[in-house]
Formats: sequence, structure tokens, C-alpha cells
Amino acid sequence: MGHAHTLAHAFFHAGVAAVFARDIATVHGYGNDCVALATEHGFALWGAQGRILQGWADAQRAEVTTGIARIREGMAAAEATGTRVSAPLFLTLLAEALALAGKIEEGLATLDDALATAAVSGAKGWDAEIHRLRGELTDRLSYPDPAKAEDSFRAALAIAREQGTRGYELRAATSLARLWREQGRRGEARDQLAPVYGWFTEGFDTPDLKEAKALLAELA
Repeated sequence: MGHAHTLAHAFFHAGVAAVFARDIATVHGYGNDCVALATEHGFALWGAQGRILQGWADAQRAEVTTGIARIREGMAAAEATGTRVSAPLFLTLLAEALALAGKIEEGLATLDDALATAAVSGAKGWDAEIHRLRGELTDRLSYPDPAKAEDSFRAALAIAREQGTRGYELRAATSLARLWREQGRRGEARDQLAPVYGWFTEGFDTPDLKEAKALLAELA
């Protein structure tokens, strides 16, 4: 179209779609494109959000300290523009990066902030993933609480089913099945995950579906 603002918008949202697919290289590329175009044209919001994409990709590529710093910088810059709608997503990405750095309790506190922000703003599209990550991080505490982790996974499943977000349902089912496998509840784990995995007819090259398939094979 030759319209720079529309292109920046597209770069950012294509990057977010790649985050959902866990396609780290694509996220990094679109984050770079978004930041470059925003810098050229003075788009404060798209530049800020592009830096968040860069930071998530950095963290996933083991550049965790750099990634956390970039996400925080981008969040502060985005907030300065007055936008709030994507704050729960950005906090979730920050929590994921913090977990990669081993900062589990800080990650859990950030997820609590994400849920609180979503409740106020009404932007609840990421609630299922927030609850799932809470379960994952709870299970990684130095004093893990498997029952509390299971409650978080069940909450994630319920929200995903209510919202019709099959990708988040698959992630939550995989997390719960993995927890039950560790507890020796292999049959329950398989029965939980198999029907969710069986719903999918495409995307089998994505990390989420590969992980679910591998877990089902182990539980067979």
C-alpha cells in the first residue's frame, strides 16, 4: 500500500502471531522491521512494541538479560503513549523472560500484575496463558506446590475452552498432562491430552503440537 503506519501495524501484529507460534526467528525479524520503520517515521507506539518483540526473541535465544531489559524499556515507552490494551500480553512476555532467567518469584508477581491489569482493562484474551504460566512457575519454585500448579492448569483449560482458544487449550492440556505424568497418573494424562491434540488438522510442525505429540508417545 505504500503507507508506512499501516506497514508498522502489520509488522507488529505479524510478530505477535509468530510469538503465539513460538517462531523465534520470525519474531526477531518482525521486531527489527517494526523498530526500524518506527524509528524512520517517528512512530512512538510501534517502536515501543517492536522493542518488546525484540526482547522476547532475545530471551528465547538465551540473551535473557538483554531481552528483559528490552521488554521493560518497550513497556515503559508504550505506556508513555497512553496505550493499555496490550499490557497483559506484554507482562506475560516479561514473566516468561524472567522465568528463563530463573527469577521465578518475580515472574509469578508479574503474572499477578497481568491478571490484575486484564481485569481492569477487560483485555482478557491472554488469561488462559497467564494461568498456565502461573502453574508452570509454581511447579518450579524451590518449594513447589503441585496442587496449586494443577489448579492453575485447570483454570487455564477452563478459560481457553470458554474463549475457544484452541492453541491455549493445547498448551494447558500439555502442561497438566506433564504434571500428571510426573505424579504417575499416566492414564489420566493421556486421556486429558489426546482429544485436544486430536482436534488439530494442521500446524503439526509447530513447537506446541510437536511437544504434545512427543508427550502422547511417551504416555502410550
